[in-house]
Amino acid sequence: MSRGDILSDNAPKRSAGGFLWSAIERFSVQAVQFIFQIILARLLSPSDYGLIAMLAIFMAIAQAFIDSGFTNALIKKLDRTDKDFSTVFYFNILISSIIYIALYLSAPLIAKFYRTPELTSITRVYMLSLPVIALGAIQRTQFTIKVNFKDQAIASFSGALVGGIVGIILAARRYGVWALVFSSLVTNIVTTISFWIRSPWRPRWEFSLVSLRTMFLFGSKLLFSGLLNTVYMNLYQFVIGRKFSKQDLGYYSRADQFAQFPSSNITGIMQRVTYPILCTMADDDEKLLAAYRQYIKLAAYIVFPLMIGLAAIAKPLIIVILGQKWEFAAVILQIICFSYLWYPIHAINLNLLMVKGRSDLFLHVEIIKKVVGIFILIVVMNFGMEVMAAGNIASSLIALLINSYYSKIIIGYGISKQMKDIFPSLILSIASCAPAFLLSSLFPSNGMILSLSIILAIGIYLFISAVCKIDGLVRFKHGLANILHNRNAK
Repeated sequence: MSRGDILSDNAPKRSAGGFLWSAIERFSVQAVQFIFQIILARLLSPSDYGLIAMLAIFMAIAQAFIDSGFTNALIKKLDRTDKDFSTVFYFNILISSIIYIALYLSAPLIAKFYRTPELTSITRVYMLSLPVIALGAIQRTQFTIKVNFKDQAIASFSGALVGGIVGIILAARRYGVWALVFSSLVTNIVTTISFWIRSPWRPRWEFSLVSLRTMFLFGSKLLFSGLLNTVYMNLYQFVIGRKFSKQDLGYYSRADQFAQFPSSNITGIMQRVTYPILCTMADDDEKLLAAYRQYIKLAAYIVFPLMIGLAAIAKPLIIVILGQKWEFAAVILQIICFSYLWYPIHAINLNLLMVKGRSDLFLHVEIIKKVVGIFILIVVMNFGMEVMAAGNIASSLIALLINSYYSKIIIGYGISKQMKDIFPSLILSIASCAPAFLLSSLFPSNGMILSLSIILAIGIYLFISAVCKIDGLVRFKHGLANILHNRNAK
C-alpha cells in the first residue's frame, strides 16, 4: 500500500482526532464568554442587547477593513521579514484610527438612522475597541504562524474572564447597556495587553510601501470576499434594527448567538482540521471523494442532533437560562436552528473549491449566494421577524444546492448523493429529538423538564447509533481512540 493510500484511508480518522483536540482549544475561551453572556442576559434587558446589535455591522466592516487581508498575507508569505510585520502594524494603527474618527463623527447619523438617540454616545465608546484590537493584531498573527494556540488561548481567556467580570459588576449595579459596552472594551484591552506580554515581538521604526503593496495584492482579494460575507451575515440584524424595535433586535441577536455557537464553531473546527489533509489528495479525485463523503457524514452526525435538539428544547432552555423576559427569543431560535442545520454541509462543499485551488469559483459562488440571499431578505422583510427567520432557512438550502452543484462538477458528488449519505443522521436526529420536543411542549418550562429533555434526546440518539452502527459514530470513536493512543504514546 502506497503512502497516498495510507493517507487517504486514515484521513477521516486523523481528522476526527484533530477535530476533538481543536474543539477543546476553541471552545474553552468561547464557553467562558458564552457563560458570562448568559449571566448578563439575566441581568439586562433585550433592549440593551438590541442597542449593541445595531452596531454589529459597523464593527464587523471596520475590522475587515483594518485587517485588509494582511493577516493571511503574512501567513502565506514564506519570506516575510520583520519589516513586513512592522509595516502591517503601523498600517493597522493608522487605518483603525481613521475608521474610529470617522465612526466618532458619524455617530449622530447612526443614531438618527436607527431613531435611537442614545446610540451616539454608545457608538463613540464601543468603537474604541477598534484601535485596541489593531494594537495586538500582529502578535496574534505571529502566534498563528507559529501554531502557538496555547498563548492565544491564555490571552483570549484572560480578556474574556476580566471583561466578563466587569460586565457582570456593572450590570448588577444597573448600568444597563453600558455594562455590555465596557465589558467588550475591557475584554479587548486585557487581551491585547496579554498578547504583548506573551509575545517577544516589538515593532521597529521602519515602514515599506513595497511590502505593503505586495501583501495588499494578495489580501485585497480576500478583503472583498470577506467584506461581502461580513455585510451579508449582519444584514438581518441591520434590517431588524431599522424596521423593528431594539427589543425585537435583542431577541433575534440572542437567538442567533445560541444557534451559531454549536454550528459555526464546529464547522470552523472541521474546516481548519480537514483542509490541510484534503490538500494532500487534491490530485486524486477518487480519494478526495471518499474523504469528502466521510467528512460530510461526520458533520451531519455531530451537528444535526445538536441543531434539531436545540430547536426541540428552545423554550425551556431560553426560559431557564435567560429568564421569562426572553421567551420570544425561543420562537426565533427554533426557526433559525433549521437554517444553521445545513451550514456545515454547504461549508464543506465550498471548502472543496479551495482544495482544488479554484479561488475564482469561490468568489463567483459567494456573489451568487449573496445576491439570492438579499433577494429573499427583500421579499420577507415586511412579513415579521418569524418570516424573516424562515427566509434564512431558504437561503441556507439554496446555498447548499449551489455549493453541491460545483462539487458534482469537480468530483461527481452532487446533492442527491450527499442527501443519501446524511439522510440516516437527519432521520435519527428527528426521531431522537421528537420525544424531547413533546416533553418540553406539554409541560411547564423548568430545570427538571429541560434536563429530562436533554437526557432523553441524547440517550435515544446514542442508543440507536450504537445499535444501527451509524457511520458518524464509528468515525467519532476512531478519532477518540486515536487521541488516546497518541496521548499514551507520549
